[in-house]
Amino acid sequence: MRLKREESLLLIVDLQAGLLPVIDGGEQAVAEAGWLGGVAEALGVPVWLTEQNPDALGGSDPRLLEAVPQHRLWHKIHFSAMSEPELADGLAVSGRRQIVLCGTEAHICVLQTGLGLLEAGYEVYWLADATASRRAEEAALARSRMAQAGAVPVSADMAAYEWLERCDGERFKSVHRHFLKPRAARPLRFC
Repeated sequence: MRLKREESLLLIVDLQAGLLPVIDGGEQAVAEAGWLGGVAEALGVPVWLTEQNPDALGGSDPRLLEAVPQHRLWHKIHFSAMSEPELADGLAVSGRRQIVLCGTEAHICVLQTGLGLLEAGYEVYWLADATASRRAEEAALARSRMAQAGAVPVSADMAAYEWLERCDGERFKSVHRHFLKPRAARPLRFC
């Protein structure tokens, strides 16, 4: 089960400005989701964002919106995004079967969305470094439950390099130049 960019979609659940101040690891979740979202857009992987009741919780974090300007936005009232018929239908029409999933809160909306995706037959990749809750132990419990249900835990780097596949060619050079170098403490040399 390797991620392929032509089969993948990055689904970022409810990284909303009104919720993030109380989220343990919220800053990291936004940074990692935004970083991977930028890589995804550069590689042609669709990036979808959801917002749970934005009138009450505010819209998506502005840093995330800046990092992924080509995103598709879905509003939802169900905790599971898969319970929103428009999103579920849109996902089916997209033809994407590998869903890289992250956001907040891990034990509520991300978990229920992930379970819904698995029930619908999608491959789910739980983006651990971009998924958080108010309490870290609830995020860990959600990750464990999702893994037991069949989701594959991944990091942003794992997803990016699986999408890239190889270190030669213009695709790697372009993504490496714009996204990969700033995250490394030292230059990366793969070829």
